[in-house]
This record gives sequence, C-alpha cells and structure tokens, in this order.
Amino acid sequence: MKAILIMMDTCCRHMLRLYRPEAKASTPNIDRLAERSLVFDNHFIASAPCMPARRDILTGRVNFLERGWGPVEPYDVTLPRILRENGIFTHIVTDHSHYMEIGGEGYLQQYQTWDFQRGQETDVWVSSIRDPGSPEPHLGTVFRQYQCNRTRFHTDADRPTPRTFASAVDWLQQNEGEDNFFLTVEAFDPHEPFDASEEFRAMYPDDFDVFYEWPRYSALNDQETPEAVEHLRNQYCATLSMADKWMGKLLDEIDRQGMWEDTCIIFTSDHGHMLGEHGVTGKNRFHAWDEMCRIPLLVHMPEDFRAGEHIGALTQNTDLFPTLLECFGVDAQIYRTPIHGKSWMPLIKGEAEKIRDYAIYGWFGQPVNITDGRYTYFRAAGKGNAPLNAYMASLTTYERYLGCDTPQVVTCGMYLKQCPIPVYRLQLVQEHEEPPYLDLGISRLYDTLEDPGQLAPIENEALEERLCRELAKQMEAHDAPAEQYERLDLQKYR
Repeated sequence: MKAILIMMDTCCRHMLRLYRPEAKASTPNIDRLAERSLVFDNHFIASAPCMPARRDILTGRVNFLERGWGPVEPYDVTLPRILRENGIFTHIVTDHSHYMEIGGEGYLQQYQTWDFQRGQETDVWVSSIRDPGSPEPHLGTVFRQYQCNRTRFHTDADRPTPRTFASAVDWLQQNEGEDNFFLTVEAFDPHEPFDASEEFRAMYPDDFDVFYEWPRYSALNDQETPEAVEHLRNQYCATLSMADKWMGKLLDEIDRQGMWEDTCIIFTSDHGHMLGEHGVTGKNRFHAWDEMCRIPLLVHMPEDFRAGEHIGALTQNTDLFPTLLECFGVDAQIYRTPIHGKSWMPLIKGEAEKIRDYAIYGWFGQPVNITDGRYTYFRAAGKGNAPLNAYMASLTTYERYLGCDTPQVVTCGMYLKQCPIPVYRLQLVQEHEEPPYLDLGISRLYDTLEDPGQLAPIENEALEERLCRELAKQMEAHDAPAEQYERLDLQKYR
C-alpha cells in the first residue's frame, strides 16, 4: 500500500471552481485530481490555525480545547510514528517555515526522513544587514525578512512551493517501484504573502497599482477599497494557480509510474482565509465562518474507485489519522490513545451515509463552534472569557516561550485524563480586547442552507438550545477540560 497526502496551506474552498463554478481561480490540476477522486462536500477543520491544525492531523485528536499554537507534545502518539513502527516508510517534503520556529518543534521529526525548502514568509533564510526596504506605496503587511528572501526568486521555479513539489517528484523517482510508504507533500502556498511570478499575475490583471499582497488580520479600513480587495483576491488566485501548476508536475510523475492503480492520494488544506468577506481580511481574530473552516477534501482510492462521485457527510481533518491507518491495515487500538477522528472508509465503500452527526471546531480561547451540516452555531464565551487554562508539557507557543516571563499562573499535575504524564496548566486571563466589529463575544447562529454566505444570523431559541446540548456532548466526547463548560456557560447542558 502507498499513500500520498498533499496539503496546500490556506487553500480556500470557495475560491475553487470545483466547489463554486463561478470562482475566478484557475486550478486545472486540482480539477484533474478531482476527476479521479471522491469529492467531499462538507469537510471542516477541527483546530486552527497552522500548528494546531497539523497536530490534529498527526494525532487524530482535537486539541484547540486544551491549548493553542504549539509543538508535538512528548505524549502525542502520531500517525507517522505508528506507520514507522509497522514497517511503513514515512517522508515529508515541505516549505512550511513554522516547523523551524519556536512553537513548531517535533513535527518533522515524526517522519523517518524530511526535506525542508527555504524562503517562505518570515523564514530566517537570506541574511542581509542592509535593509532591503519596503515597496511604497503599500497596503497591508510588509515584513523585512520576506523582502530579503524574495531577492532569490526570479522565476516560479525558484520559489519555495514549486521547489517543494519538485522535491516530491525527485523523491518518487528515486524510490520508483517501492511499496509501503507514506509521503506528505505540504505546500505553504497559497498562504500569504500572495507572491507569484509574473506569468501567474498576468492571468488576473487589474488596474490597482499599490503593492498589496499580505493582508492585515483585521477589518477593512478606508484604504482597503473594493478595488484593493479585488486586487488582493487576484494576488491570491495567482499564487494558487502557481501552486497548482507545480502540483501538476507531481501528478505527471504519478501518471508516469502508474501509481493511480495502487496509491491512496488525499488532497486538503489546514484552513481558509478571509479575503474581504464579512468586511475583514486574515484569520484568527473573527468568528469561524465557512470561508476559514469549511475546506476542500479529495480522496483518490486505488483504481479510481468511485472517481468523480461526491460525498456529503460531515468529515474533519482529524479523520485522516484513522483513515490512513485503516488503509495500511494498522490497528491503532494497541497504542491505547484516544482518537477523536472517524475513518472515512465506511463512506468510501458506501457502507454508511455518515460517520458523525456533528463537527466541532475553532481556535483556542475563542468561541467553540458546532455544525450539523446545515445549522452552524458559534458559542461565545461569557464575560471575561474565563476561566481559561492551557495544558501542555512543552512551554512554547508561536515564536516564544511560556511561563517564565508572562503573568500566567503555572502549576503541574495529572490534569489530562488522556495523558499518562503530568502536564503544565497555565491559568490565562484573556479579556475580549477586540473591537466590537469582530463580535467574538456574541454567539451567532446561521442556517447555511438558506444563507450559505453566513451573512444573516438567525434567532431560534429552541434550535440554539438543541445545539447547546449537543455542543456539551461533543465537548465531553472530545475530552474538553471541565472549565471550558463554565467559560462557555454550558454547565446546565452537561
């Protein structure tokens, strides 16, 4: 058995013609893979953003209820580790620079071998004492380090995501004819900055002449006009089309080796991105609208089994863990690790119409969200967003350490029932400091059948009551710390 996971960071479902025929982005190779795959129509994140999403995938567990951005924990039982212990060779090629930063420890090391392509975002790659300067005028964000890195990019082939796909092709060629492997191909594009070569920018022309490729994580301001937002979307589409071209080279190699007959190929993302929808750009600071949380999923089974068919059941990225173990014939139960994900194989084989009734998802310390596929409920925290604790054995988070020079109260104990060792507990006080337009302190209920854009919250006390009860049940099933029920004012529903 062979399996390939292709993940494009920030690949917005609503920007793909596969899901929305009127979408602008040209992605012939994603479409090409879809023709040979099962297309999942209701696939959601679990935890976000980048590192929490990856920990979900590697462990099969929802982790945003217990901590935010962080490394693979020493007690985590991961998919690559289990496969390695069962004779499956594991390799990852990626240009995701957060793996190399504080708070991204331990992910690549789960694999037997790994290859990292330099230069994305703020990767400390090109070293220049001389300031490269910022384009003027500009909108959004400009980081000095990326301005240094981009001096190495002259054609699309020079850029990190194209080099990532090229490296994956090389690996397949070097290992042609081999069996029993799991290859992860993880491209950072089309994550911001939306920086593509001229060939792809020319596909999406406009008259906007201000440099704008890295949006702020905030509400649109007076300078971010409709013309500016359209330009930003064009930049995003160009970056997505560039990544798609180079994914096509990977598919070409799969063609050449005849791997469609005996290989499971999965394509998905970690989350989406706001590109002016709901009057905001970015992520992390807003309610978990579908533009960020409903993501693409394609699953090619050997011999094009059920190719081109659609599956409407609710699925999540935590399901990758049990699905791939089942494909390789590995019994995860012997590892005594609780798994939140559900294998897709009953859906793929046509043995079941659904594997879950609800999906829960979100960001640590923000609203906890639930959907049944039609109704989506964003449950906001009460006043003060407290009590809120983070649990971990590794005191790192996004580019910094925790506990030593911060105001959190840190204790240690057997706090997590699924964890065999003591962990740290950080007591956090996190008042809602966001401006009112972000609405994170207000619960929201949407009917996505009648309102697919989630533009008009509805009021329905009976429905909200039902979803609160179900949310409490789902939190229990996903090992939520006890104080989360108090933070979200859900005690009476337990």
